[in-house]
Amino acid sequence: MSQIESLFVTRLYRARLDEYKPKVDAGELVASCYSIAEDDEAGQTWCEEQGYPGYTSYASLSDLPWRFPIFADLQKALDKHVAAFAKDLEFNLNDRKLVLEDLWINILPEGGLHTSHLHPHSVISGTTYVQMPEGTSALKLEDPRSGRLMAAPARKKDARREMQTFVYVQPDVGDVLLWESWLRHEVPMNMAEDERISVSFNYRWG
Repeated sequence: MSQIESLFVTRLYRARLDEYKPKVDAGELVASCYSIAEDDEAGQTWCEEQGYPGYTSYASLSDLPWRFPIFADLQKALDKHVAAFAKDLEFNLNDRKLVLEDLWINILPEGGLHTSHLHPHSVISGTTYVQMPEGTSALKLEDPRSGRLMAAPARKKDARREMQTFVYVQPDVGDVLLWESWLRHEVPMNMAEDERISVSFNYRWG
């Protein structure tokens, strides 16, 4: 009898940020992101020089949890989510932990996008969603085998989700998404009039 099984599965973790304590106040987090963006002249300059849409603190502020108590609370909650995901992935950490490497704010205006990329030198990457106006972009994930498909035909439009070349995930405010850092992903153009705000992060093997 024929048998077909799925091998080498790519996992995606999704949960509510407040599933783990401490609780992070959503309104305070939005206000903090805007306040930091307004005061971060180095970050604003970097975005202008790089032609980066909107604002990111990626190149200017590497110590948000140390500077701002709400980001310290955010890190504590994220640590627990990442530990749960690492357990699901069955990593052998050899009594070491996955530790936060960097954490940054993204404010994406109408028409802004983040092109396809991955996060080298990290183990787990992810994003928590702070402000998601109606009609804003989903997260687009790419099959990591894409570069090896060579002469393979395109997938059917109604292919099963696990067989699709690209998967779109529409997160809600307060969601946390985690994936292994080698997974290529992007944020398509924000078609909403309001700004899309998220906080992204990388964890390394400490």
